Amino acid sequence: MVVGEIALQADFMVIGGGPGGYHAAIRAAQLGRQVVLVEKEEMGGICLNKGCIPSKILTAAAAKLESCKKSSIFGIKVGPAEMDFDSLRDYQNKTISGLRAGIEALCKANKVEIVKGNAFFLSESRIGIEDGDKYEIYEFQNAVIAAGVSPEEPKDIPIGSRAYSQWDISFLHDIPGHLAVYGSSAIHLEMAMAFRALGAEVTVLLPGDAFPFDSSIAKELARIFKKERIQLVKDCKIHGVVEKADGIELSVLTHSGEKAIEASHLFMEANQQPNSGSLGVSRIGMEMDEEGFILVDEQCRTSIQGIYAIGDITGGTFLAAKAIRQGKVAAEAACGQNSVADFRFLPTYSFTRPPIAAAGLTEEQATEENIAIKTSQFPLAANGFSGLNGSKDGFVKTISEKETDVLLGVHIIGEGAHELIISGILGLEMAAREEDILFPAYPHPGIGEALLEAAEGLGEKAVHIMPAKKKNRPVEAR
Repeated sequence: MVVGEIALQADFMVIGGGPGGYHAAIRAAQLGRQVVLVEKEEMGGICLNKGCIPSKILTAAAAKLESCKKSSIFGIKVGPAEMDFDSLRDYQNKTISGLRAGIEALCKANKVEIVKGNAFFLSESRIGIEDGDKYEIYEFQNAVIAAGVSPEEPKDIPIGSRAYSQWDISFLHDIPGHLAVYGSSAIHLEMAMAFRALGAEVTVLLPGDAFPFDSSIAKELARIFKKERIQLVKDCKIHGVVEKADGIELSVLTHSGEKAIEASHLFMEANQQPNSGSLGVSRIGMEMDEEGFILVDEQCRTSIQGIYAIGDITGGTFLAAKAIRQGKVAAEAACGQNSVADFRFLPTYSFTRPPIAAAGLTEEQATEENIAIKTSQFPLAANGFSGLNGSKDGFVKTISEKETDVLLGVHIIGEGAHELIISGILGLEMAAREEDILFPAYPHPGIGEALLEAAEGLGEKAVHIMPAKKKNRPVEAR
């Protein structure tokens, strides 16, 4: 490799073309910067090509299949609904390709130059880019690192060829006969319920004793699992995997002893390792934690002047929503704007059936913080719009501070949860009180009325909830 002596000039560089990276690049271009974006694989990153989008196509297909099976309640007569997995794969590939082309077109329209190759820092102001035999050096004013993470297989479990990580579970060629799912994250729950709807037998193995949500949602989810005939094994650990000709046998440790589980496929989430090692950031003295995640402040600034980092490589919660927000903040901060990334009310969500979405404190967290609270839970079975759609599972739960009526948390499980949570997030961000949620007129019939009545329930004002039974009280004689 021959290193050229002349460095190309780049005003603003972004390493990584995932959700955070391309948002940072386009936002910087909007603010007048000349932007070069470096991507070693495909635009859209892991989210578009291996993670979020492929998995959501699978969950959407499962939901539509279920909807077809239930269409008779509306008087719609069709033949038995079946899944053509090959056609689904074709649709998945076309969708991913189309979205990728859209991102590239947006970059081009905003005059963002896309460069293919592996990028690494040579100094605090220079980046080298390798692409096969081609090697170039760029000198920059500002840089944003959006290089993400890579999966690392667990060292204590021999996975074999029938085990899949979160980055390949969405690309199976056939529907599993029996899928074992080890974990309780959003993607674990999504894949468990999606493949169950597609016809697979499913066993979910929880490392802990509950789902990672507010206790009310965890209870409702367990009920739905039972209704869907998804087997649930709590507080367990896989300590052995034996691959056979037609499947695998898992050795699972539980409180009651060791249990053998036969399955055709295993899905377990791989550990996430930051891609900082190949970037040369240690060479320039950038501060990282013990695992190699880059340390940043609320404006996504690293310890090196003019260099920012965003998304999964900064650790914490691995969500595209977080990366997108950080990407915009980094670009704006680099351009002199007072932009801040505050994830106090970062939503959690899972595209299960029905979906789950939440923001703010859970009831348990509020109790741990010694906050006196009020809670209200409105069942979607009592919501007119949910009823007419035949989607009655779930509820909306609101939590407020008892003394001030300030909204502290919103937790939803039910159809439309991932859209309705936006109203809850806005309320939390604006420090809304109960009266702020009650004041507007809500579309009727609509799923939004469930949020309204959950808030009304905090003051025992909800119309479509049966009044709580009260003890007979003596009437004072007059």
